[in-house]
Amino acid sequence: MRVERIERSKHKQERVLVYLEGGDLLRITESELLRFGLYVGLDISPETVVQLQKSGARSETRVRAANMISARPLSKKELTRRLVQKGSEADDAGAAAEYLENIGALDDAAYAAMLVRHYSAQGCGPARIRDELYRRGVPRELWDEALETAPDAQETLACVIASKTRGKPLNEKDYKRLSDALLRRGFSWGEVKTALRTAGAALTDADDGL
Repeated sequence: MRVERIERSKHKQERVLVYLEGGDLLRITESELLRFGLYVGLDISPETVVQLQKSGARSETRVRAANMISARPLSKKELTRRLVQKGSEADDAGAAAEYLENIGALDDAAYAAMLVRHYSAQGCGPARIRDELYRRGVPRELWDEALETAPDAQETLACVIASKTRGKPLNEKDYKRLSDALLRRGFSWGEVKTALRTAGAALTDADDGL
């Protein structure tokens, strides 16, 4: 097959379009253009066309992967899953994620620590954070180390309770509503009970001082 025309895509900066005689079109990247030495008038075999198609798909997947993690942090598993959802072959998606991990652009341990900081700042407890780590595809062996960076549960609970009560004493209904809300945030019943008891004592002491 003879190469009739080569031009850059108007829609994707990284893509190069190679038009072959007979109307066939190859979508590749600059990497394939240089590696295969393509130029207008070159005759290429059907086997080379297949190689170009496969190599072009791998290169485009790698570019897409880099664009995804530059837009927002992702775990390796999340990135691979999203690439497949966008139409990449599973092997190409896995290879792209592996490449980015090898060059340090993708780091599950750093991502796990970031998630712990984020959800801790949102007032979430260990159970809720574990759910998020699982949902986002962070390997389990990284959870414990990441969770060690979380603030003390009682400190977090004290901040959440203070923001909810605003210094007002809790009646039985308020106590039940607040405890249920804190349990949904991922704290254990023991942690919640201790925090509410401490907060209640502080509020009572403040009232006694009036």
